[in-house]
Amino acid sequence: MRVKFYLITFTVSFLTASIGGNFTVLDDWYYSLIQPSWKPDDLIFPIAWTIIFTLCAISGGMLLSKTSTQSLKIRVSACFLLNAFLNVLWSYLYFFIKRPDMALFEVVFLWGSIVVLITLSKAINKVASILLIPYLAWVTLASMLNYETAKLNGFL
Repeated sequence: MRVKFYLITFTVSFLTASIGGNFTVLDDWYYSLIQPSWKPDDLIFPIAWTIIFTLCAISGGMLLSKTSTQSLKIRVSACFLLNAFLNVLWSYLYFFIKRPDMALFEVVFLWGSIVVLITLSKAINKVASILLIPYLAWVTLASMLNYETAKLNGFL
């Protein structure tokens, strides 16, 4: 039974990564953007996201395995699915339609959804909530990078 939850969470996690990755086009527009001097190298991003999506899948599997009621399983699943949607939406706004300003507005909701996931997770399984902290840290860094890039390129 537990394996089923991990198969589901890994599938959803890497489906989210794949869809978001398809929207992430590093083209002439992206390379023409003025970036802050502290921006990590582009090669770091797929490594960081692979680790984050793996940790999210493990956290989700742990939570679904530990929840005692169907109602709580549905709530956990809904929070993860909302977060997945917001994660993909950010990539769509920033890279696909080339609107860092809209992505900056949206990232507030993405960041908030991660805080909700951590809070909900902590009540069920403390380790599962700790696994989500790198995600919050990375999105915090990405938010600052989004803000600086939007400002440097006249989107704000």
